[in-house]
Amino acid sequence: MAKVSSQDLGNQPIGKLLIKQAVPASIGILVMSLNILIDTIFVGNWIGSVAIAAINVVLPVSFFIAALGMAIGIGGSSIISRALGGNNKKKALTTFGNQITLTLLLTVSLVIPGLIFVDSIIPAFGGRGAIFEPAKIYYVIVLYGIPFLALCMMGNTVIRAEGKPKFAMYAMLIPSVGNLLLDYILINVFDFGMYGAAWATTASYMLCLAFILWFFLSKNSELKIANCNFGLQLPIVKEIGSLGFVTLSRQAVVSVTYLLMNNILFDLGGETSVTAYAIVGRMIMFAFFPIYGITQGFLPIAGFNYGAGNYKRVRESITTAIKYAAALAALVFIFLMVFPEGITRLFTQDEAVLRETPPAMRYVFLATPIIAVQLIGAAYFQAIGKALPALILTLLRQGIFFIPLIFILPIFYGELGVWIAFPVADILATIVTAYFLHREVTLNLLSSKTK
Repeated sequence: MAKVSSQDLGNQPIGKLLIKQAVPASIGILVMSLNILIDTIFVGNWIGSVAIAAINVVLPVSFFIAALGMAIGIGGSSIISRALGGNNKKKALTTFGNQITLTLLLTVSLVIPGLIFVDSIIPAFGGRGAIFEPAKIYYVIVLYGIPFLALCMMGNTVIRAEGKPKFAMYAMLIPSVGNLLLDYILINVFDFGMYGAAWATTASYMLCLAFILWFFLSKNSELKIANCNFGLQLPIVKEIGSLGFVTLSRQAVVSVTYLLMNNILFDLGGETSVTAYAIVGRMIMFAFFPIYGITQGFLPIAGFNYGAGNYKRVRESITTAIKYAAALAALVFIFLMVFPEGITRLFTQDEAVLRETPPAMRYVFLATPIIAVQLIGAAYFQAIGKALPALILTLLRQGIFFIPLIFILPIFYGELGVWIAFPVADILATIVTAYFLHREVTLNLLSSKTK
């Protein structure tokens, strides 16, 4: 493999560079999404449809804690990309060391109370009735592995910030493949049920962390763990926090959304509606993988060139990323509008779920062709270190617009109102993001045409 340098982010053609960054990110996200998708299919077919709902209850809690790692990773990686672009390797190393310390401190401090108050947390997130017991089994075991997952999510973003997307892809492939193999062995062969599903997930996080540690200890990385400063430095922590808060807030909103949706849908349609939402949620993770890949590939390119003062390349990266992501979003839209029934049958043969899920899926993905502007626009402000607009734009879809809509629309349309809240929120968020992105480009990037 040819040696890849972070300096390539400032030299290679934007289109070629975006593909080079986005394809490995997309493959990694695809495999991770397939892992979640197939894991859900295994659980639904080998354990039962209620087990799908049980995992859906656990995800927002475990992913929120793990998202601390992602938040610290993305916040710190924005600093690292700009530091490498400005030839300030010392700051990059210090930031990396502080990321490791913060991730460990915060995740462990949240896992402990998460285990203590398990019997209160699960019902609060919709784990009621027949869902409670399998959700509790899965929750306790998976929470043991959450610090490992958080370190993986943090390390993965740093690898990408170095301009090493292939290694970031490998870091996503290893736990995904490992989880599926362990699912088959522990659930299908040994018949361990929810215990098998949970231990397969936790073990896969450990495999991922082992690979990431190898990367940073090897000659492949510019940021050596042995050279990092693990002692927290307040200016670095504050900058990581301000930028990482954007990602953490997004995941917090996602977790709140799961909590609200599980409870609202349980009250409207019982376990069947919660299961339908779980299936639709898996498709949201899976179907958007190429668009998220473009977004992940875009982040280090925009951050590096902004740090280097090359605003022409920043503008070009925005335009190119939106074009690529919009084209892929259109293909995703067509696929989901045509095949929702077949997709649902992969998960379950439960007739009630088969009746409810396909129309819900069509409503949820109605605005998919336009979401590229919203995702790239929010990512841009995070990449260049502008935390407040990044925070606001990131929270638009699932926080500022979506949460009020799932309370208002069901008053008039019942359960249908819950599903149509998705495209309405997407449309409103895209309009607002397009305005702020256009304003930013006009005022701050076009005003520096010579750079």
